[in-house]
Amino acid sequence: MSELEAEAQREPRDSSKKKKKKKKEKRRGSEEEEEEQEEQVEKEEEKSESVLMRGIFKVGKKSHDVLLTRTRLTWTPIIPESPTGEGSVVQAGVVLLQDVFAVKVKRRRMAGQQSGGAVLGLALFHSRRRGRRLEEDTLHLHNASAEHTHSWYNTLKELLTGFSSRPRYVKVFINPSSHKKEAVHIYRDHVAPLFKMADIRTDITVTDRKGHALSVMKECKLDEYDGVVCVGGDGSVAELCHALVLRAQLDADSPENPVRAALPLGIIPAGSTDVVSCSVHGVRDPLTAALHVVLGHVQQVDMCSFLSNGQLVRFGFSSMFGFGGRSLARAEKKRWMSSSRRREYAVVKTLARLRPEDCQLSFLPAKGSESSFFGQQDQGEELDTESEESWVTNQGLYLSISIMSIPCLSPHAPQGLAPNTSLDNGSASLIAVGNASRSEFIKHLKRYSSSSGQFSFPFVETHSVSAVKVRPRSLIGWSEEESEDEGDSKNTPIIQSEGAALPWNIDGELVEMAHEVLIRVHPRLITLYGEEVHEAESTVTCSCI
Repeated sequence: MSELEAEAQREPRDSSKKKKKKKKEKRRGSEEEEEEQEEQVEKEEEKSESVLMRGIFKVGKKSHDVLLTRTRLTWTPIIPESPTGEGSVVQAGVVLLQDVFAVKVKRRRMAGQQSGGAVLGLALFHSRRRGRRLEEDTLHLHNASAEHTHSWYNTLKELLTGFSSRPRYVKVFINPSSHKKEAVHIYRDHVAPLFKMADIRTDITVTDRKGHALSVMKECKLDEYDGVVCVGGDGSVAELCHALVLRAQLDADSPENPVRAALPLGIIPAGSTDVVSCSVHGVRDPLTAALHVVLGHVQQVDMCSFLSNGQLVRFGFSSMFGFGGRSLARAEKKRWMSSSRRREYAVVKTLARLRPEDCQLSFLPAKGSESSFFGQQDQGEELDTESEESWVTNQGLYLSISIMSIPCLSPHAPQGLAPNTSLDNGSASLIAVGNASRSEFIKHLKRYSSSSGQFSFPFVETHSVSAVKVRPRSLIGWSEEESEDEGDSKNTPIIQSEGAALPWNIDGELVEMAHEVLIRVHPRLITLYGEEVHEAESTVTCSCI
C-alpha cells in the first residue's frame, strides 16, 4: 500500500475521532449545565424550607411545636417523654401557605367592644380541597403573648403578600336578572365575606340591561384593578369575556393579531348551566369560584374570533350552527318560561322539525392533526392548496356544526360537549354532524350525558382545527315555519333566501349572521381564575329526549 493510500484512510478515521470528541465535550457541557441547574433548584428549595419562625401554640387543647417556612406551616404535639423511654407515634399537621388567604389576630372583647381586647392568638383562614370543590377552613393557634403573636402575624402577612397573582382590587359586575335572580344574594352571602376577609377591595356595578357591562368596560380605567369578577350566567360571562378581549384590541389598535386581555376574569356561577365556570372549576359552586379568585389561581384560555362579511362580530369560546342555533332561537321566543322548561321546549320543537343545513364547510387543520370528512375524501371535498394555509372544504348537508375552543363542561355533559380539546392547547374542536335520521341524531345527543360514545356514529366527524369557515347556501327554499304534517322530509335542507340572517349559538347567546362566518382560534387570549379540569360534577339530567 502506498503512503498516499494510507494517508487517505487515516483522514476519515481522524475526522471521525474529532467528531466523537466534540460530541463527548458537548454532552459533558450539557451534563454540567444540568448539574448546575439541579444545584440551583436544591438551594432554592433549601432556602424555601429553612425555618423562619418557631414557637409554641395551643392547637385545640394541646400545646404544639409550630414551625414556619416560606412555603408551609407545620405543628407537632408536644408529648412528655415516657418513663420507660418508649416514644409514641406523633402525627404532625401541615398547611401550605399557597392555600392560606388570610391571617387575623384573635382577641377577647366584651359585648359592644369594637377594638382592642386581650390577645388570644392567631387564626389562619385557608382552603382545603374536597374532590373538585374548594372549602373554607380555619386553623386556630392560641398564645396569650401579644409580642409573640404580633411577630408571627407580621411575618405571615409579609409572606402572603408575596403571591403576586392574588388580586387586591377588583371590578365586580353582578347581573341581578340571571337565572333565578339569585346573583345578588350569591355575592352577598358567599363572595363578599371572603373578599373582605382577604382584604380585597371591590368596585361593584349591578347591570340593568344587556350590553351594560360592555359599555362600562370600554370606558373604565383598567390599570386601577387587578382583576374583574362576573356574578351571573353564561350570557353575562360571554359579554364580559368579549368586553375584556375587545378592550385589549382597542387599547393596542391591533385588529390583525389579537392581543391578550389585560386582566384576569373570575366567574361566580349564578346561571342555569354555567358552561365556562364548570370548565375552569369543575363544579357550579360560588364558594369554589370565589376561593380560586382569592387564592389567585389563574388559567390561560383559548378564545375564538367570529367574523362575518369581513367584520368582527364578537370573541367567544364556543359556537353552534344548525340544531344548536335553531333551538336557541326558539327558546329566546319563550323567555317567559323558566330556563329548564324553555330549554326542553326548544329541543323537542327543533327535533320535531329537524332539517339539515345545506352549506359549504371549510376548516384549517391544527398543526399535527390529520383530517378528512367522514373517513375519506369524497367528490364534494377539495383541498385548497393555492394559499399558504391548506383548507379542507366540503359542500353538504349538516344537522349540526359546532366549534369549541374549550371542553364546555356542564352538569348536562360532565365530560364536555368537546372532550377532545382543552383550555389552552391552541386549537378548537370541530364537530360536524352530517345528515341522519331523527332517531339516530337523538341517540347522538343522549350520549353527551354519559361517559363517551357520542362521536362513534358514521355521520359524526370531529377535527382539531385552528380556523373554520361556514358558508350557507343562499337560495329561496323551505321555511322552518311550514307545517309539520308534510311527512318525513329529513333530506329536505333548510335553504334561506338571499341575505336572510341565520341563527348561531355563540356562548349561549343568539347571534344572527347572514353571510359566510369565519372562526379563528387565538391561543391563550384571556386569563380566567380557575384551573384545568377534565370532568364536571353531574347533578342534572335532561328528560326532554
